[in-house]
Parts: sequence; C-alpha cells; structure tokens
Amino acid sequence: MPHLRSWFRPWLHALVIAVGILALMHAFVVRVVALRNVSMYATLVPGDLLLVDRRAAFTGVARGDIVVFRDPLKDHVAMWRRPLLVKRVVGLPGDTVELRDGTPWVNGHPWPWPGTATQAYVVRLTSDTVAAGLLRWAGLPPGLVPPGRSYIELPLNPALADRLALRPEVIDATPMGSATGAPLHLFPYSRRYRWNTDHYGPIPVPARGDTLRLNIDNLPLYDRLIARYERHQLALVGDTLLIDGVARDTYVVEQDHYFVLGDSRHHSADSRHWGFVPADHLVGRVALVLGNRHGGHLRNGRGPHRP
Repeated sequence: MPHLRSWFRPWLHALVIAVGILALMHAFVVRVVALRNVSMYATLVPGDLLLVDRRAAFTGVARGDIVVFRDPLKDHVAMWRRPLLVKRVVGLPGDTVELRDGTPWVNGHPWPWPGTATQAYVVRLTSDTVAAGLLRWAGLPPGLVPPGRSYIELPLNPALADRLALRPEVIDATPMGSATGAPLHLFPYSRRYRWNTDHYGPIPVPARGDTLRLNIDNLPLYDRLIARYERHQLALVGDTLLIDGVARDTYVVEQDHYFVLGDSRHHSADSRHWGFVPADHLVGRVALVLGNRHGGHLRNGRGPHRP
C-alpha cells in the first residue's frame, strides 16, 4: 500500500496542475462557445463551435469584431450564470451610431455590413413542399418558421437567395422592405425616440470618463446604465433627478460601453432592443470557428468575417 501511494501521488499532483492550468486558460485565455440562434446568420450558423479569445475582454476590442458577452438584461442573475450572447461590435466607446435604411453609420460615415450578413426575405414555396427540408439545407433551426406555410420568412443575402432559387421547391425569394413605424419595444422604450430596427439613432455610445448632461429627454438612454450597470440609486422627484440621494444634472460614466448588432439584422435582439454592452460584460472575441456540432451546413465561408 505505501508503494501504491508513492506511485499515485505524482500522478495526482500532475492532474491537479493540469486542471489548474485548464481553469486558468478558460478564465483568461480561451474558451469554446456553441452558437444557438440565427442572430449572426450567415456569418455564423446555429451549432457552430466558436473559439473565444478571452484576452480581448482585458485588452479591448475593435469595431467589426464578433464578441461574446453576458446578457445585459439578466442583471438579476449572478454574472457567471448569465447566458452568453454573440454579436458584432459596431459602436466603440465614444462613437455615435445610426442605422439609415438598414445600413449602419458610425460617426457620420456609412459602415457596411459584411458580405455574409443577411436580412429578411419572403420565400414563396410550391404548395406541396415542407419547409423543414429547406431549413435543414440552410442550416437553420426547424422552429424558425411555422409548418404548413407556402410563404416563409428567412434570413438571406443575395448570394444565398440565388442559391435558394435553384431548389425545385422554391418559386422565388424577395427581400422585405425596411421597417416602418416606431415600436416601443426598442431601446430606449420612449415615445421621445421614434426609431425602428432599420432607422435607428443617432445614439452616442458612452465611454469611461464621459460627462453625461442629463435631462428629461435623454434620461431613458442612460437610466439603466446608471442604475443597473454602474449600480447607483436613481430617482426622479418631480423634475429633480437624484443619484445616490443627491440632486444631479450630470453623471460621469465609470466604464466603457459598446453598441452591438447581429449580422442577421431582422432576426437579432441586440443593442437596438436593450441598449449598450458594458465592458465588464465582455467575455472575449471570436477568433475561430472550430466546426459545427450538427455537421456540415450551408454557409458563405468560415467566420468570423469583418467588413
């Protein structure tokens, strides 16, 4: 028995060291994340296994990077338990972002979507077809469209639409028009901001050290940042704004924030829907697509792509 213990001890020691190294790499160097939705289609497809460079969460990210971050809406849950989201950085701290007819503009200049990005298309099918086969071909989840429909909505781009049109069950595929109206489910959830998913902003992205001059008009842009992301007590008493019990009309931002969008702009819940991503929510930057856990699927090339 003593001989067995002397033999086992070095192996146990090596195992503990190996587990420790893997834990450190997972926390600070790399990790693997599985993509579960269509918000980045067709740059990335559901089931893609993404190698995430964790160092970017500490060194910063660039405009155009595809990033992984914790869900900003789940602030009632401990940070490490919040779901992971995958989107593209369009606005850096200090930028001003706008969407004009679906095209992002950054600091007054157009910032085109990558060629792999998609928008909503109406696809007309032959009457005897089942959409499930078409969804499998496209690498899309079966629940994306209801069964038994001869008209379905899919995220496509011109190249994908041309390939789709060659299939015998497809009659045609037509891009949908830009969004209209000003729905109140978009950030900042205020009638003062008449925005929609294709015509949005301009909206300034807060940077650390920025002094925000607050008033009744712009408070909806920043109340969540102040109260939830940076954890201050915020109250409005009549026309007076109280921050931590003190009357204030300015606020100094304590950390950088980002504005993110999904490459499938009509099938993505992103900064248009819930606002900014605080820097402390970043997990890392997508460095490589390792493969797809569902097998081979249609795609325009291996992500991540940058414009």
